[in-house]
Amino acid sequence: MPSRSQKLTHFGAHGQAHMVDVAGKAETHRVARAGGRIHMLPATLRLIASGNAKKGDVLGVARIAAIQAAKRTPEWIPLCHPLALTHVDIEFKLDRKAIAVRCVATVETTGRTGVEMEALTAVTAGLLTIYDMCKAVDRGMRLEKIALHEKTGGKSGTWIRDARKKPPPADRPAKRR
Repeated sequence: MPSRSQKLTHFGAHGQAHMVDVAGKAETHRVARAGGRIHMLPATLRLIASGNAKKGDVLGVARIAAIQAAKRTPEWIPLCHPLALTHVDIEFKLDRKAIAVRCVATVETTGRTGVEMEALTAVTAGLLTIYDMCKAVDRGMRLEKIALHEKTGGKSGTWIRDARKKPPPADRPAKRR
């Protein structure tokens, strides 16, 4: 829970929404990693794994959609600053145990503001693209656990979702709590 000394930065003194002024911030190397997953029927996961979906290479198209979404985040999120991204990496992993596809997006820039929103937007767009490409065979798919895993750089430094442990890499499923 936020402390009383913390305040929302996208609102002015009189409560109007505004884009945060980052002109006085130092340019630093910034990285954000976010993840999420889409659950589906076992047959849908097999279809994705086989590469024989009617619309083509599901994960290939989803990867391109995720990268494009990261680059266009300010068009989705009104108060985000347009950023010159220096790297976007999208990983998909088939999770046969959970009957899901996991997505992890890592986004980097050197700038005055972070890339958390770009990483989260990339994950969301990638998973939504999987839904779009497979909805003809499985309308019951569901997205879940979309979250920021970690961020580095800037005045606030490093933040990790669970400081006691690093988030799992895309190729290793998270343990259930």
